[in-house]
Amino acid sequence: MSDERSLPTGRLGRLARLAALGARTGASLVASKTGEAAAERAAEVLGNMRGLAAKVGQMASYVDGMVPEAHRDAYEAALTKLRSAAPTSSPEAIRRTVEEELGAPIDHLFASFEEEPCASASIGQVHRAHLADGREVAVKVQHQGIGDAIEADLANVSMLERFAAFGPMRRFDAKSALDQVRARFREELDYKLEAERQRYFADLHAGDPLIVIPDVIDDRSARRVLTTTFVRGRTLQQVATDDEAARHLAAETLWRFVFKGNLVGGLFNADPHPGNYVFLEGGRIAFLDHGCCQPIDAAHLAAAQAAHRAALARDESAFANMVPILVGTKPGRWEEWVISYSRRCFSPLFESPYHVDRKWTAELVEIVSQAKKLAITVPASEFTPLPPSMVFMNRLQFGFYSVLARLDVEADYARVERDFMRDAGLL
Repeated sequence: MSDERSLPTGRLGRLARLAALGARTGASLVASKTGEAAAERAAEVLGNMRGLAAKVGQMASYVDGMVPEAHRDAYEAALTKLRSAAPTSSPEAIRRTVEEELGAPIDHLFASFEEEPCASASIGQVHRAHLADGREVAVKVQHQGIGDAIEADLANVSMLERFAAFGPMRRFDAKSALDQVRARFREELDYKLEAERQRYFADLHAGDPLIVIPDVIDDRSARRVLTTTFVRGRTLQQVATDDEAARHLAAETLWRFVFKGNLVGGLFNADPHPGNYVFLEGGRIAFLDHGCCQPIDAAHLAAAQAAHRAALARDESAFANMVPILVGTKPGRWEEWVISYSRRCFSPLFESPYHVDRKWTAELVEIVSQAKKLAITVPASEFTPLPPSMVFMNRLQFGFYSVLARLDVEADYARVERDFMRDAGLL
């Protein structure tokens, strides 16, 4: 059912809805042990707002540690729908956007085009269609007005801080970090850029029998419309009930896609939520949505590769020496915390085979939360803000690890990484 008219695009209107949501959900949480009413209300409001507000809801639906344990199940159940079934735009609005962007009537562009979307998320919705040559395609179309809504959210510092994983503290150089957040989310509105990155990942993983990147249909794509080959399969939630061998294979394939992209490709896919993974027959996984990507500059890429080599060699000293180079810290208590936290994040390599579980991922979120207190107490001479580029790495540590935790299986991540790093001449 479309809900186009309820999409507020003004900054004050969106702030007012968030403020009202906070008050209502707070009262509901006090009155309820499970938080079901608050979770349903949050899903409704964040879904109708779409944009970054819906992305916050998406993260809360699967990132362990974002929601108190007592209410986690209720929020996960209610907010999961924001990953693929957010409120939709009307057929008229979708047709208007497609025809404006591609310069021809829909009936001329596609042999068939289903008005009812098969998925809808924070920025756009997906329609199943067929080309004249018979190919089945997925047509992703932006919600009308979503650009204005995103800009309103980008002006809302408190919302952006939820992505940056820190509070409003000057010592964290919040401005530079939030500038990174703004840049990435503005890029998500450019489907031409997403198409370019999708082709890049397809080339990077070409020949991998288990990694599938849908083909981009160039002459049916533009800035607000992206057409790719259609894939159908199972969800992470469904695969999480498979036998251990299937879950083990899925975990290792996910690791290879993410870290080969980082360490070999130098491009981090920064939106690792479950709705972007489609599980196909034979253990193959299709990776969707390449709109939010963080380029890794040459210096940080070299340092990251060295840190991973140290972890694969289980060389604690080399790793501890490399982390300050990677994040630019100075000797002192803050640097000691950064090294300790980084070492914990690298446990799946140092201690491989490793079982990533929900308790461990929730602890990562809690440790970062505690770091805010430490940052206040350390002398200025010892403190260095983390590089702004690290903001989206937090989404990797919180988001991607939470995805792996749903598979609840032990996997040899070090072996997976050694294989692709050796093939790329990095070992």
